[in-house]
Amino acid sequence: MRIIFLGPPGSGKGTQAHLISSKYNIPNISTGMMLRQSLTKSPHQSHNIQKNIINAMHTGNLVNDAFIVQLINTRINKNDCCNGFLLDGFPRTILQAEFMKKYKIFVNYVIEFVISDSIVIDRITGRRIHIDSGRTYHIQFNPPKICGLDDITGESLTTRKDDCEQAIRKRLNNYYQHTEPVLDYYRNESKSKKTQYFSINGNRKITEIYEELISLLIEK
Repeated sequence: MRIIFLGPPGSGKGTQAHLISSKYNIPNISTGMMLRQSLTKSPHQSHNIQKNIINAMHTGNLVNDAFIVQLINTRINKNDCCNGFLLDGFPRTILQAEFMKKYKIFVNYVIEFVISDSIVIDRITGRRIHIDSGRTYHIQFNPPKICGLDDITGESLTTRKDDCEQAIRKRLNNYYQHTEPVLDYYRNESKSKKTQYFSINGNRKITEIYEELISLLIEK
């Protein structure tokens, strides 16, 4: 099972990605998480690459396509992806989508998470993250069992530097400019019947969205 989750930042795709990858025992591949980890686990990478990643995190800009493509290509060729994977927020541009086709990286499902900008801002400003695992919480909608601590490890949760309103609006603008064309791309791809495309309402409760996803993700 090969799945793509696409949607604006804060649409809930990251939370659902953890649930779905766990249920189907496939890797949850988040480009955002891979980039953040690359800063700490690959300290010897070039200064320009590090600068590009840090700038994107702080401002809401997109990271260089070539670097993202290299990360994804390396990741999906690992053994744990042989039975499938879930791409959380990738591809974000038409160039990235065309890269996937060029290298014969095909998917079974593309799921679009639809949500209003006002809810996105409310969700993201209250978001807290466990960096090593990518587990996501919200101080109001999905709080940890102990305030400020990850449920599994007990380690401290953090607030991403780009989870401020100014950066969020920049990320939303980037999404509408660069990623919405990708949605049209996959809608057209779905006409071949090899890839199924669905849009779901991301304004609902986590359990409601999860139940709908389960009903849609049925292997043909």
